[in-house]
Amino acid sequence: MLNTSHDIKAIEISSSLSEYMAEFRHDVHRLPELGFCETRTADRVAEALRSFDIQVFQNQGVVGILKTGSSQRVIALRAELDALPIQETSTHNYASLVPKTMHACGHDGHMAMLLGAANYLSETRAFDGTVIFIFQPNEENGLGAQAMLAEDVLARFCIEEIYAIHNLPGAPVGEISTRPGLICNSESLFEIEIKGQGGHASMPDVGVDTILVGSEIVQTLQTIVARKLRPASGAVVSVTEFITDGARNILPGHTLLKGDVRSQKPEDRSRIEQLMRQIAAGVAATHEVEVNVKFQTEFVETINHPENVASAVRAAHRVTNQVIADREPMSFSEDFAHFLNEIPGCLLLLGNGTEDVYGKPLHSSNYDFNDDALTTGARFWVSLVSELLPIKEA
Repeated sequence: MLNTSHDIKAIEISSSLSEYMAEFRHDVHRLPELGFCETRTADRVAEALRSFDIQVFQNQGVVGILKTGSSQRVIALRAELDALPIQETSTHNYASLVPKTMHACGHDGHMAMLLGAANYLSETRAFDGTVIFIFQPNEENGLGAQAMLAEDVLARFCIEEIYAIHNLPGAPVGEISTRPGLICNSESLFEIEIKGQGGHASMPDVGVDTILVGSEIVQTLQTIVARKLRPASGAVVSVTEFITDGARNILPGHTLLKGDVRSQKPEDRSRIEQLMRQIAAGVAATHEVEVNVKFQTEFVETINHPENVASAVRAAHRVTNQVIADREPMSFSEDFAHFLNEIPGCLLLLGNGTEDVYGKPLHSSNYDFNDDALTTGARFWVSLVSELLPIKEA
């Protein structure tokens, strides 16, 4: 029978461990590093894990291994190492010291609360099996999970299930939410290059102004979601950059459009790419210019596995009464999706707060992770491990 004497509700993260998590977060927040350059950050994580008497492997990211008992079950918990190329505008005393680089997505908090759980689990050993702590690089560009998969991280450590938490500004601090099936959209990046004939601004009839052509393409792209996909598709097409070689009195002969596509289904993603290419080709033919389209998907749709969601929800209920088991999908993307394409697992969202800086959007220059969420996050991880790797009695 299962050992039910260990009351998860009674699990308390000590004040010293809470302080440690906050101090660790502030330290990596001050000195953030971009994707695939997280040398100091990875070393700090590895150093912490070793100090908890956890075996460590370092290559692409950091992997910690903690085994106790006789069970052969193996689960993985994942956090991210990288920051974003954003100049921080916050004024707190641990603001980024690195120009144009900051933890604007909360990866500093994700690392800290997973380390807090690792410390607790190493000291208590209140589980039966193996926990793999994964700290991956370069989540922001959608490349880190794929890099670790290319190293065969799942098979090397015999991982059977994997879980991750991402903070959510605007949700009450400590709230835990998730859903079965789609939880995050895919992200595809596109570039549309237009080559025409530049010329003098006083004689537009002599050449082909690529600003005019580009503007027509931008406008027509908006009809894809509005008129070509079903109304509830959840797809988004955004042109985010419009770059030309024009000047005050020079009509540009070259224009580059860049943008971002989000979708909830692979078939919608494919349809958007097809329509984007048709629109670009049609406008190009009308104005007799050359147009080239690039469309690349780094982040696929993030699909939670229902059985793993159920386990995570049970664990969440043991640490908070703020649990949403079937929330709306998020429009942002997560490269955790690549792990979920390989093995079962679940992504969850942790409320970061609703007021002041903690409600600021992810990827904003004045965003900050809420230290008050660290304890809930660490307690959830401990609860999940106890749920998935219970100690058995004869």
